[in-house]
Amino acid sequence: MSNAHKRKKDPEAVRELLLEVAASLCLEKGAASLRLDAVAAEAGISKGGLLHHFPSKADLLVGMLDDLIARLEAAIEGEMRDDVQPHGRFTRAYLKVCFAPGGMQEGARWKAMTGALLAEPQLRRRWQDWITQQAERHADTDSSPDCELVRFAADGLWLASLLESHTLEPARAQTLLQRLLELTRS
Repeated sequence: MSNAHKRKKDPEAVRELLLEVAASLCLEKGAASLRLDAVAAEAGISKGGLLHHFPSKADLLVGMLDDLIARLEAAIEGEMRDDVQPHGRFTRAYLKVCFAPGGMQEGARWKAMTGALLAEPQLRRRWQDWITQQAERHADTDSSPDCELVRFAADGLWLASLLESHTLEPARAQTLLQRLLELTRS
């Protein structure tokens, strides 16, 4: 009898493992080279088990993005709960999460997803939809030009961090963060 039959069923743990392995393989080889059989083998799951959760590579990539967006949104919501000033609250939270010391909590997963976001129109649309929803949801408090500028700056800093194209000394990063936070309060 195989270990699969003895293993306790935990679909959420399996799904999370598959997403983690897929992100790791994307980071190592690129999203274009991601193969479902490689994900299943690396995760120690049958290909049928993987297909139960993600019927196609496109579904796996969407699952990866949706999981990252959910984590990002939860982190932003956590930051917003601690901020008593309504004006710019979402932007400050977005900035703090994207500009976290040492990088975002899921930085490796975002790095793996970045290539796929650039290459896959359906993923780009999902990301654009999330950005649009957040802009609409927080329009009353975060639609000022300064808040928009800060979000664009956060995106640029985030991309530079993911691509490792710029090195910021911690003191300089803190100075930039404080200046951007000031802009959200004007």
